[in-house]
Amino acid sequence: MTNLPKNNNRGKSFSIHVSEKVQGKRLDQFLSEADVGLTRSQAKNLIEKHLILLNRNPTKPSAHVRVADIVSGSLPEPEPLSLEAEPLPLSILYEDPSVIVIDKPPGMVVHPAYGNPSGTLVNALLYHCSDLAGINGVLRPGIVHRLDKDTSGVMVVAKNNEAFYDLTKQFKNRAVKKVYLAIVYGRMNQNEGSIESAIGRHPTQRKRMSTRTKRGREAITRWKKLEEFDDCTLLEIFPRTGRTHQIRVHLSSIGHPVLGDPLYGRKGSLGAVHDSALRECTKRMNRQALHAQRLEFTHPRTGERVQFVSPIPVDMKDVLECLRSHRSEGKE
Repeated sequence: MTNLPKNNNRGKSFSIHVSEKVQGKRLDQFLSEADVGLTRSQAKNLIEKHLILLNRNPTKPSAHVRVADIVSGSLPEPEPLSLEAEPLPLSILYEDPSVIVIDKPPGMVVHPAYGNPSGTLVNALLYHCSDLAGINGVLRPGIVHRLDKDTSGVMVVAKNNEAFYDLTKQFKNRAVKKVYLAIVYGRMNQNEGSIESAIGRHPTQRKRMSTRTKRGREAITRWKKLEEFDDCTLLEIFPRTGRTHQIRVHLSSIGHPVLGDPLYGRKGSLGAVHDSALRECTKRMNRQALHAQRLEFTHPRTGERVQFVSPIPVDMKDVLECLRSHRSEGKE
C-alpha cells in the first residue's frame, strides 16, 4: 500500500492492494478508512468522477472490494477557495496552529448553502484564519462537525489537513464527547433515559428528519434530568451519534420536543405555553432552546484529552429564570 502524508497528499497518485482483513467493504468506506486522507463523502465524489478506479476500471462507490483487488487513483489539487472572508465577530474559546474552538452564537449558519451564501461561520473563519483554503473542500474548509443554525455552543474547526483527518476519525469512531443542554416541553417520568431510534429523511417533508423512516441510520441519544418545572424540564443531553437534527428529532419522538423548536416543536401559540411570562421569554428567544455546552476530544497534535465549555447563553438563561420564578410563585 502506498501511504501518503496526510497534509501533502493532494495531486498525488496512490495504489492499494486489498487485504483479507478488509474485504467485503464498500469501496467508499474502504477508502475512508485507508491512510489516504479521504472522508467517505470525498471518496464517493472522486469515485463517481472516475478519479478512483477498482482494478483499473471505473466503478460505483457501493462496489465491494475483494482480496487482491487494486484500488488506485489520484487526488486532485485543492480547488481555489471562492468564498469571501468577512470580518464577522467570533467568540474564540481556544486557538493554536492545529485547531480553533468557537462558541457559536444562535442564528449563525455554519457553512454557505443555498439561501445563505454569506454571513456564515465559514466566512468569519476565513477572515480570522488565513490558511483554511483546501481543507475539506471549497464550501466547508476545516469543518469536521456542525451545529444547526439556531443551536448555540461549542464547535471545533481544523486548521490543517492533519487535524482535519484526525478529528474526522474521532467523530466517526465516537471518541468525541458532546454534552448539550435542552429545555423541553413537559415533565419527564424518569430521571434519565436513552432514545435509540434510527433517523432518516422524512418520507414526505424533505426539510425534516424522522424516526419513522424505512432507511434510517442508527442514532443514540442519552439524557439526564437536571431541573423540573411546571410545564418544562431542563435536560443534559449526551448524543452518541451525530445524525442531522438528532437531538431535536429524538426528543420530539418521545413527546418532549425542544422548547421553541419551529420544525419539531408543538404547534399553536408557541407550543401552547400557558404562562404569559414564559410565552414572552420564549418568543424573545426566537429559536429552539438547545445549547452545545461541552466538547471533549483528543488534541490531534499533542494527543492530550482536552475539554471546552460554553456558558449557557443569555436567551436560554432568561427562559430558565422565568420558569424558576413561576415555580417559586406557585409554592407561596
